[in-house]
Amino acid sequence: MRVLVSGATGFVGKRVVQDLLSAGHAVFAGSREEKPVPGATALKLDVTNPSSCVSAVQAAQPEAVVHLVGIIREKGTQTFERVQHGGTQNLLEAASSLRPRWLQMSALGAREGTSSGYFTSKAQAERRVKTSSLDYTIFQPSLIFGEGDDFFGKVLKNLVSVAPIVPVIGHGLFPFRPVWVGDVSKAFVTALEVPQSVGKTYLLTGPKEYTFKQLLSLELETLNKRKPLVHVPLWAMNLVVPLMQLLPNPPITKDQYAMLLDGNTGDPAPARDTFGLHMEPLENWLPRILGVK
Repeated sequence: MRVLVSGATGFVGKRVVQDLLSAGHAVFAGSREEKPVPGATALKLDVTNPSSCVSAVQAAQPEAVVHLVGIIREKGTQTFERVQHGGTQNLLEAASSLRPRWLQMSALGAREGTSSGYFTSKAQAERRVKTSSLDYTIFQPSLIFGEGDDFFGKVLKNLVSVAPIVPVIGHGLFPFRPVWVGDVSKAFVTALEVPQSVGKTYLLTGPKEYTFKQLLSLELETLNKRKPLVHVPLWAMNLVVPLMQLLPNPPITKDQYAMLLDGNTGDPAPARDTFGLHMEPLENWLPRILGVK
């Protein structure tokens, strides 16, 4: 099958391209920089530019589109609305006449009417996909972990490493169910061969639920560090986080803060059973993610 992958050079995209190639598909790897991807045909694809979307679709002539493009922080013109909602609309319009199978990367917690621009734009993108004429499947992953990830390998690592104490937001009991990047990729690739997944939305979550506080403790344990965990009241965080936005590169954005308070969990069984996911636990990968094994 001819498969166009947007965001093909990102953390998840690299794994999806690899697994699609292993499954025997002809892969067209779209990215803004048109970076070469071993085994795939590299294409320039800027989803915020309608003409770029048209050119990529014309070159790939896809039978399926795996739409992975997303950002976790806004920067300049790269806003959640422009990239995640508008980008989905642009690529849908460019590809609709070919009627490809459509696989959409969304996010667990995506919904409209929330204070999170990230979640709102993901929900708006979902609505665009659902009202299209294409056979679609939408995936909503929790925190995705694997070698090279930003959250466990950078954000949490820095949080437990930089200061003599580890700050815990509020009570720290916000629930999360992290999912392995290999399981996420397998869900996308397998969906192409599972017709009963058409028109459905699947949560992608891992085998074990953790509180935010437990994730911090697990990072400390894996790094072999001993530090006190100090709870920071929500009223204090509510004052500090907006002030952090004045920094060139704030340690946490308003959107990330809102998402942490929201938690991120759900039942893994439907996706696990439909796509035969391995359900790799975080503990198996964290040493490699943190570079200690």
